[in-house]
Amino acid sequence: MQNKQKICLYCVFMADKKDFRQNNIPDGYTDISSGRTDHKVNKNRTKKKSPFKNIFISLLSVVFLVAGIGMVYYYSILNSVNVVAETTNPPSVSDASIDSSDSVLGTVSASSEYHSEMIHSGLTNDSNVLNILLIGEDNRHEAEHGRTDTMIVLTIDNNNKELKLTSFMRDLWVNIPDFGMERINVAYTLGGAPRTVATIESNFGIDIDRYAIVDFSSFTKIIDVLGGIDIELTDEEIDYINWQTWKNNQADTRYEIQSAPGIVHLKGRQALWHARNRGQDGICSGSDFTRTQRQRNVLKTLMEDFRDASLTQIISIVNEVGPLITTDLSYYEITVLVANALTYLKYDVSEFRLPSDDNFSDVTTSGGARVLAVNDWGKARGDLLDFVFNDQPLSTDTDSE
Repeated sequence: MQNKQKICLYCVFMADKKDFRQNNIPDGYTDISSGRTDHKVNKNRTKKKSPFKNIFISLLSVVFLVAGIGMVYYYSILNSVNVVAETTNPPSVSDASIDSSDSVLGTVSASSEYHSEMIHSGLTNDSNVLNILLIGEDNRHEAEHGRTDTMIVLTIDNNNKELKLTSFMRDLWVNIPDFGMERINVAYTLGGAPRTVATIESNFGIDIDRYAIVDFSSFTKIIDVLGGIDIELTDEEIDYINWQTWKNNQADTRYEIQSAPGIVHLKGRQALWHARNRGQDGICSGSDFTRTQRQRNVLKTLMEDFRDASLTQIISIVNEVGPLITTDLSYYEITVLVANALTYLKYDVSEFRLPSDDNFSDVTTSGGARVLAVNDWGKARGDLLDFVFNDQPLSTDTDSE
């Protein structure tokens, strides 16, 4: 059954990215009948019945039956994923509002303003490069749209055989289309994933093909479904996780994790605190910069864990975690990704972060909020496009504070 699945899925993979994005399986069926009409038929000839004919037909029937059951099972798995309709235009924000206590709207220096004429008029894309925005949603108050604790673009670069992870700092000061200057994570509050995609595209000139959303609860469940995660931690990172789980009544003891620094096995709730760790006075050093590094480390560790998985295991994982993810990938597109997962997981992984250390300023708004203002937008867009499309290695310099 596994081989039959591979054959069927391979046929799907032969579509290029244009077909991928339009959700069309390409034509290409060929008439293999001979078309000959000059053959002679010997009516007097009596065919000998082959003793193997019935056995062959029976075996063939079993093969088709097993393959059919396998495809039904596979498509039932795909239906478990929370697929939403693709949104061409982000929703209007005319009636949208945000808590004034959360807003950082205010006056900043002219050099850090993003003027409307600077918005990129065209989006850079490549038929062999797929960009998926991974969104980690903080929606503990059950609003229509929470906040984006994580924004990472996962790039599948088939030109250079690489997987690329680009983090966007949540305090980036950007122009949210139809709204104005704000922190980039406010875009999700104003219009969910479609507005977040539109904000990244208009400010940075990169085409975002699709998105996938996971909230805190789903992240925890996904890690637990996968059996936990083994990730390298420092002594203070272990102490931070222990402190948070104890303080939030998730553990009975202040020191739940007894492991020494190094590779440590984490449960879902522990992995979530690690991914959210931006430092705590007296407990752990760090900042939002190091938090994005920890988030990328979690993703890289998961990718490494699945490099030796089989197609059957990948399909099983999709079945279990699918209901915990919301995405605008179509079922056909998910099929393509699953079919090629074993190839993609063999790619090298590289990473980047915006803003880069040499291209931002700490700015305090009139409301007293600290934001990250890009100094040179041309450089910021150029750096991102070089990294995503041109295989240009860039430093993340994660020691920024």
